[in-house]
Amino acid sequence: MQGVQKVALVTGAAHRLGAATARLLHARGLSVAIHYSRSHGRALALQNALEQDRRGSVALVAADLLDPDAPSRMIEQVIAAFGRLDAVVNNASSFYPTPMAEASLAQWDDLMTTNLRAPFFIAKAAAGELKRHQGAIVNIIDIHSERPLKGYPIYSAAKAGLAMLTKALARELAPHVRVNGVSPGTILWPEREIGEPIKAEILSRVPQKRIGAPADIASAVTYLLLDAHYVTGQILAVDGGRSVVL
Repeated sequence: MQGVQKVALVTGAAHRLGAATARLLHARGLSVAIHYSRSHGRALALQNALEQDRRGSVALVAADLLDPDAPSRMIEQVIAAFGRLDAVVNNASSFYPTPMAEASLAQWDDLMTTNLRAPFFIAKAAAGELKRHQGAIVNIIDIHSERPLKGYPIYSAAKAGLAMLTKALARELAPHVRVNGVSPGTILWPEREIGEPIKAEILSRVPQKRIGAPADIASAVTYLLLDAHYVTGQILAVDGGRSVVL
């Protein structure tokens, strides 16, 4: 990056895909606001690591996305820290099974809020600042937004909503703000333990016969934010071809 120091907010950026995205955006010269909810230690460690290169280039933003006031407070904190905001990555997400017979209202509210409501209201809160700087939004969706994952009906529905929201916001915020999405396939195994037979079965349906890496998602997000100047309303599957055979 040359000239003005651009700023990106990455939600859920303390670890996994969000952290990889924050690292790459920082490497491309952006200042980064790392949002986290409960992972303060990881967020602080990432901030310290990135600021070895550029002091004052990383801010921490703590917020529980279930709080209706969190989106507006987050954007205010980012602007207070850096004076501007150019890019938003809606990465934070709850993910766990909710078989229909066992699903609760609390689970519905959690999954729908973190995966759908929060991205909308974060975009709403950031819209004015993003318009001012011809900015961009990338939403992290899921290949199961198109074909549901068995046992995860609420999560799948929330991500389907986020896919449509991405396209709707691309229209609402044009021509000043671009809005796109990235749909990961199997990038990291879930934090909960799954057996080797299940892993083998999943990989058998991935044409590339391997899982991806967080860097694959980070690269796609960075492209859509910084380099895809004539791309909006699109959802890029980064899944080793799995969505072709789902």
